[in-house]
Amino acid sequence: MDKKRIILAVTGASGTIYAATLAAALTGRDDVELHLIISDAARLVMAQETDSTPEALAEGAFAVHDPANIAAPPASGSWRHHGMIICPCSMATLSAVANGYGHSLIHRAADVALKERAGLILVTRETPLSSIHLQNMLAANRAGAVIMPASPGFYHRPETIGDLTSHLAGRILDQLDIPHQLHARWGD
Repeated sequence: MDKKRIILAVTGASGTIYAATLAAALTGRDDVELHLIISDAARLVMAQETDSTPEALAEGAFAVHDPANIAAPPASGSWRHHGMIICPCSMATLSAVANGYGHSLIHRAADVALKERAGLILVTRETPLSSIHLQNMLAANRAGAVIMPASPGFYHRPETIGDLTSHLAGRILDQLDIPHQLHARWGD
């Protein structure tokens, strides 16, 4: 595989703007093949939070997979990829991942990413956190997931919402060793 095949799954938590920033950063590149999965709940949240659409999010993606199709390529361990990001990751999705409940393509693909050690990043978006949320985060982390709450940094002195979303998107891409120019690094 010449390109890094990356799965971006978008669930129904608040923060679809983060997914839009990630999708924009991953499309149109010679080194990335983006596979997108957008849940029905994410479509509803996106309509409430942004002026964007799922179709705009999907522009430039190599493939968009139906979240109900558990026979799609990301559901199989024999379909190789370089990592999966769930952004934003709802607490319901976190629970499904942490407990191996694969009732949608997003959940099944996450389960496969864990079992194949392909890399799974969960960009959780909820506050405050209950003990159930924290236990699920710990269980997912112990299974191999990286937990990256959507907690923006401020050392880069953001001036816009775009500065905040770009910073987090850059930190996520750092986890997958994908080069970018999305944020300033500490000390730069």
